[in-house]
Amino acid sequence: MKVTVNPLEQDRQEVIASMVRMLSLVRESVHYARRALIDAEIEAASACIENDAEIDRLQTDLERRILTTIARRQPAAGDLRFLGAAYQALADIERAGDYAVHVARAGVVLAKEPPLKKYLDMGRILEVLSGMLEVTMKALVTADQAAARRALAMDDEIDDLYEQIQRELLIYMLEDPKTINAATRLLSVGRYLERLGDHLENVNEHIIFWLTGERL
Repeated sequence: MKVTVNPLEQDRQEVIASMVRMLSLVRESVHYARRALIDAEIEAASACIENDAEIDRLQTDLERRILTTIARRQPAAGDLRFLGAAYQALADIERAGDYAVHVARAGVVLAKEPPLKKYLDMGRILEVLSGMLEVTMKALVTADQAAARRALAMDDEIDDLYEQIQRELLIYMLEDPKTINAATRLLSVGRYLERLGDHLENVNEHIIFWLTGERL
């Protein structure tokens, strides 16, 4: 017996698959950023930049696909909400990838000088970001709003660690003005990581809106 496939459902599954691919690439970029920053692997920054180019390409293709689907299928209710939420989430996924590149590039600069401190808190943030991406992909693939809310909650630890990094670096600068340049660079890295988490938080808010109609 021939199975009839709903064209709109097929479009939805293809959009989800492409979004998961983008998120997976961001997760890889976070891994490369960690190697560049924590392990001072300069070549990891190049890999991160290459990944980002693929993320940008996927974003462009997927934005066009979503707009074409809306025009051709004229979706209503939940389908339209999904496509709108997906379209908005693409920019946040792309920006998350950009911030991973910023961290990787900063790692290249920092590798040229003795470390001001061990990057324990930043290493932990990178671990949380990787886990957050895993949960986000699960929420998207399985349409699981509980998973999306778990991912949202993970950003709280990132915010706490970022505040701790700020406090520690401020103490370094106050106690020894010679550390100001290095500390300022590390503050920027902390900010990049915090913003990366914010964009993943936004992605999960879009997922929750798709599934529930709730705006967070």
